[in-house]
Amino acid sequence: MARPSKPLISRAAAVAASIDIIDSEGLDAFSLPRLAKHLGVRAPSLYHHFSDKNEILTEVARFIAGTSVARPRRRPGPDWPEYFVSLALNFRQSILRHRNAAPVLLQHLPRELFVDTYEDTARFLLDSGVPAELHVRILDGMETLAIGTVLMEAVRPPSTKSTIFPNVDRVSQPLLAEALTSNPLTQKQLFEEMVRSFLHGIIRDHDLEDQSTATATA
Repeated sequence: MARPSKPLISRAAAVAASIDIIDSEGLDAFSLPRLAKHLGVRAPSLYHHFSDKNEILTEVARFIAGTSVARPRRRPGPDWPEYFVSLALNFRQSILRHRNAAPVLLQHLPRELFVDTYEDTARFLLDSGVPAELHVRILDGMETLAIGTVLMEAVRPPSTKSTIFPNVDRVSQPLLAEALTSNPLTQKQLFEEMVRSFLHGIIRDHDLEDQSTATATA
């Protein structure tokens, strides 16, 4: 379909309106005619900015998982894992603010979205004294951990400490029930500690590898 010669709306306005529809009405309600009506234009006007619905949804995913995620203000240093903990929590907050869009992120999240920021993050790691051979392990691991964990949480109903594992029966699953009773952490705190443990574990394992190599060559 030919695009109108003059844009009636902005690309950013269309993305924001798409998120509004998905947040308030659900993903199934989203369509190009519905978006056009929300913006007060005819559907062909959308083709000035987007080739099809998939392109709009890709930009929705880019905004929710990238543009709207605040970057922590933290200087490089020995506490560098806390930068990633804060970033992961900001990512989680942005995703859970738009739970209805979780399927969009699963299908349309651009692979290069995070790669574009990795040069700066690698510099942060290097300036913090983290060896270059650990950078890919950290960056790829954080991407996998954050996206997988948060999107899984987003597609589930919000939980409390006692319902992190739903439908646990105290009779047939007494050990799991006791574990839930003993758990002091909220879903957010569990995620935070998961990220922190992952990062400190990488450094610990690297130090142990160095010690083992030094002992073997002594």
